[in-house]
Amino acid sequence: MTKKKIISESSNSKKNKNEVSVGVVGSGSFATAIVKMLVENCKVVHWCVRSEFVKGAIELRGHNPSYLTAATFNLKNLKLTTDINELVSACDIVVLATPSIYLSDTLDKMNCDYKDKIFVSAIKGIIPKVNDVVAHYLRDEFKIGFRNQAVIAGPCHAEEVAMERLSYLTIATVEDEVSEKLFSIFNSDFIKVHSSKDVLGNEYSAILKNIFAIGAGIASGLGYGDNFTAVFVSNAIREMETFLEAIYEAPRDVNESAYLGDLLVTAYSLFSRNRSLGNLIGKGYTVKSAIQSMNMIAEGYYAADSIYKTAKQKNLKLPIVDTIYGILYEGKNAEKQFKKLTAKLN
Repeated sequence: MTKKKIISESSNSKKNKNEVSVGVVGSGSFATAIVKMLVENCKVVHWCVRSEFVKGAIELRGHNPSYLTAATFNLKNLKLTTDINELVSACDIVVLATPSIYLSDTLDKMNCDYKDKIFVSAIKGIIPKVNDVVAHYLRDEFKIGFRNQAVIAGPCHAEEVAMERLSYLTIATVEDEVSEKLFSIFNSDFIKVHSSKDVLGNEYSAILKNIFAIGAGIASGLGYGDNFTAVFVSNAIREMETFLEAIYEAPRDVNESAYLGDLLVTAYSLFSRNRSLGNLIGKGYTVKSAIQSMNMIAEGYYAADSIYKTAKQKNLKLPIVDTIYGILYEGKNAEKQFKKLTAKLN
C-alpha cells in the first residue's frame, strides 16, 4: 500500500500540489473522506473541524477520532483549525461537508472576505433555516453566484474511499475553468471524476436518493426481498426524474451515475445511513428511537419534509415520497403504508 501511495503522489504534478489552496469544512465521515481524496493531490489541505477536542485528537493520533478511524493522515499535509474565517481566508476553494442542519450555524460565523472564493457543496440535504438547497442558500444569503459554486455528487461512500476502493465523483459547475481546477485536485488512482453543468439537478438528486434509500431500508426491515427492491428503485428513479423536471428543466439523463448510480448505491449498500435508518423503522423502531440510535445524521429524514411539500405545491404525483413522508412525519404504520404502496408500483 505504501508503494502504491508513493507512485500515486509522484504521478501528480508539482503545479497541482503547489498552486491550489483548498479547505474542508466539517469533521464527519464524508468530510474526512474528502480530506483523504484531496491529500492525494494537494501539498496541504486546510481542515476546519467542529471542536478543539477533534482537532487535538487528529493532531495526536493522525486520524479522525469518531469517523473513518482507519483513514490516517500525515500531519504535514494538514492545517487544522476550528475557525472557519481562518480557513476561508487561507483558501481559494472551500468544500462544505457539514450536515445540512448545521451549515447555517457554521456559515453565520463567516465574516471574512470570501469574494472570488469557490464554494463546493458536498452536502446532500436541505438547509432547514431557509427550506432550500445549498446552491440557493449560498446565492441568496451570501451573494455567492453559481459561477463560484460547485456540487459534488456520487456514487461515492466515505467508507470505500477510506479503503481506497475505486469510487466515482460527479462535480457539477457552470464554469469550465472551475471544473478543470476541481478535477485536478480530486481525480486520483482511486477517485474518478466526471463533470456536469447540471448544478441544481445533481444537488436535488443527491437529496432525493436519500429519501428513497430510507424507503428501501424500510422495505428490507419489513422483510421485502430483492425483487420488490428492484421494482421500488425503478419507480424511484422515475419519481426523481419527474421532480427534477418540475424544479429545473435541463438536458440531463437520469440513467447516468450521478443520478441512478448514486440512488442504487444508497438504496442497496450497508454503508448507507439512510437505508440503515429505514431498516430500523421497518423492524419496528419508532422514528424518534431509530434516529437516536444512529451515530450519524440521515439527511433523508430532514429532506423528506421539504421535498414532500414542494411536490404538493407543484401537484406532482410521487407515491414513494408520499409514503415515506407519511411514515416519518405523520406517524403512519410502515407495514400498512408499504402494502398500499405495492399496488401503486409497476
